Order: sequence, then structure tokens, then C-alpha cells
Amino acid sequence: MLKQSQAIALVNARLIDPASDYDGPGSLILTEGVIAEVLHTAHLPSGSADMKVIDCDGKVVCPGLIDLRVKTGEPGAEPKETLKSASRAAAAGGVTSMVVQPDTDPVIDEPAMVDFILRRARDIELVHVYPAGAATKGHNGKQMAEIGLMSESGAVYFTDVERPIINSKVLARVLSYANGFNALIAHRPKEPWLSEGAVATSGEMAARMGLSGVSALAERIALERDLALVELTGGRLLVDQITTAGAVKAVAQAKAKGLDVYASASINHLVFNEIDIGDYRTFYRLDPPLRSEDDRLALVDALADGLIDVVVSNHTPLPAEDKRRPFSEAEPGAIGLQTLLAALIGLHHDREIPLIDLLRTVTINPAQLIGLEAGRLSPGAPADLIVVDIDAPFALRESDILSKSKNSPFENRTLQGKVELTLVDGRIVYQA
Repeated sequence: MLKQSQAIALVNARLIDPASDYDGPGSLILTEGVIAEVLHTAHLPSGSADMKVIDCDGKVVCPGLIDLRVKTGEPGAEPKETLKSASRAAAAGGVTSMVVQPDTDPVIDEPAMVDFILRRARDIELVHVYPAGAATKGHNGKQMAEIGLMSESGAVYFTDVERPIINSKVLARVLSYANGFNALIAHRPKEPWLSEGAVATSGEMAARMGLSGVSALAERIALERDLALVELTGGRLLVDQITTAGAVKAVAQAKAKGLDVYASASINHLVFNEIDIGDYRTFYRLDPPLRSEDDRLALVDALADGLIDVVVSNHTPLPAEDKRRPFSEAEPGAIGLQTLLAALIGLHHDREIPLIDLLRTVTINPAQLIGLEAGRLSPGAPADLIVVDIDAPFALRESDILSKSKNSPFENRTLQGKVELTLVDGRIVYQA
């Protein structure tokens, strides 16, 4: 990716750097695509070299977001989303690095496909794009994919995305083999037979609406097996999107045992609950389905306590023809690259969770999980960062959405926290 051609100074900022636990006044000097100097003063010393100076007027400057779970339609379904349209949405949302999922057509299950994604991203020259590789060939759940070769080619972790690996022997082999490369496996805790045909969480709400439901226990049942396999193999597991109080407890117990286990949650399950599907609006038709308010609050508490390591957008673009159907027939998923940060900031305003702790889950934590140098404000780190007015309200209109698909559950909601500037490798890639 191209580096900046002129030195830039961001001054008079509130620097938030979860990697160093710093939240206070400061300024940054950026040169040659990296952070050259971090100053804990609002202004540059007199006699500083000639450079472009941007006065941040006390607004937050923090590392750009790293979103570990983004779907696009490229290759194979470009009308849904391309890497370029997703990158534009990411830049507008303050996401400077995104990991695209391997459930494309063809599936990213060999080194050539990993290389294709990396080359396309370099050609676009907006945000950093990293591919995740498939855990099994063609996501068939039967034959392990070329994890070692894809890891060497640049795949940052391995997953079968929405398809759980049902065969325990296969998952054990995947975890064990990946461990030899220190590779991370992400796996959805989804009990397939209990979940089959379900579009909502079992309970009074689903029954009243006449929707097929799945018990929240189905997630815990599948998760307990996955955690046992981690204990057996010593593998590294990212629990892909926990959504229930039972799953939170299971992850807490696994971490207490010292297992190499991490947990992600989607911003949707931290903000919405099953009541939001009450008008059959298909933008709230998600997989996993939205849960009870008790489950949502358990997730928020786990986030505040640091038990949830990573928050993701689970950006899933779907065109109108896939959503304008009866609720049970609509495809599950919602876009989220442009709203991830603002929704997180909403948790700060509503629940008084320290902003530095929330930002940790979308900066340094995901960076360390997949081995990136980004996600921190320190000399020599990539100049991937954002300027944010955390108090600025805005309403997301369809015309504001930069993704090719417009299926956002946040549409027409008032959010608080507006990205004013996004820089990647020291280059301005978005300015409000």
C-alpha cells in the first residue's frame, strides 16, 4: 500500500491508546507511513520541522479499528459487495484493517485464493484487507484445508464461517494441525440439529410471532464440545460470536483453566435483542438470532469485564431481493462496517464503560490475535488511525451507506460518535 508523501502532525487531540493504557492530551507526528513521534502535550514544540498540521480540537485520536469478521461478495457475488465498496464503507466507519471471510465462490481454501484477495486489496489502495482461510476444503467439514500453505501465503486465521464442523475428529485434527503453525481457528458454536430451520430464539417472543426457534442452550452445547477439543489438542480457538449468558460462563471457565481460548461478539448482539424483531423487519434477521435481554446484558457485562476479547461488525451484505421476503424466508445478516464504532461508543455513553476498554476490543486485541503491528499509538507503528468526535450525533440514512447492499439494522437510528478523519499508512482515505 502507498505511503504518505508529506509529514503530518495531529495536534490538540485526546489520545486513546489501549495498548499503553494512555487516555489523555497529546499529539502525533506521522512520517513515511508510520508514527514517528507520540507527544503527551497538546501542541508541538516550537521550531518543529515543516509539516501539514491538523488541529483535532480536543477530539479523540485512536488506532484505526480492526474488524475480524467481514463478508464481501468478491469473488463470485459482486452485486452484494466488492472489496472496493467494502473498503470505502470501512474507511468511513474508521475501520483501517478488515479480515474477509472465506465463504466466497470459489472458497478461499488454497494459497492462490489467499494471494488473489491480497493482490486485489493492494490494487484498491484504501484500507488493509486480510483474508481468512477455510478450515476445511470447500467448507465441507470433512477434509482439512491447506492451513499451513495458506498461513505462509498470508491467511490470518481459519474458519468455516457459518458452517460448524460437526465431525469432532475433523475439528480435533484442524486444531491440532493448526497448532503446529500457531494458527488461530475460529469456530461458530452452533449445534446443527437443534438449530436446523430456526430463525429466532425459542421463547415467548418467537412463539407469539409464529417463528421457528432454537434454544439458547444449543450454543452452549456446541461450545462445551469445542472447548473440550481445545483441552484435548492444545489448539488456539476464537469462539466466533458468543451470544448467550451460558456461553459467557463456559468461556470464563475455559479461560480459568488456562486454555488458549478467545471470544468474539458481534456489535448487533451487544445492542439489539429479540424484541427488535417484533415488526418482522428482516434487517434484524441474523445468524445467530437475536437473544433475550438477559443474554444481551450478560454479553455487555462480559465486555466490560474483559471476558470478550474482540467485537466484530459481522458485516454481511445482502441485496434487497434477499431481504424483502417473509421473515422466515429472508437471508440472515446485516451490514455493519460504517456503524461498528458508533455503536460501540453508544455503549460508552449508555453504560459508562470506559472508552479505552471498548476500543481495546477493536484495536490491540484483534491485532495481537492475528499478529498485526497495527492497533497501537507508538513510534514505528503503522500510521493507521482515526479522528472521532465521540459526542457528535448523526442519523444513518440509506443514502449515507457506502456498501452496495443497504441492509443495516441501524438505518434511521440516531447514533453518537462520528468519524471525521481516517488515515491508512499516513494517507487520508476518508474525511467527513
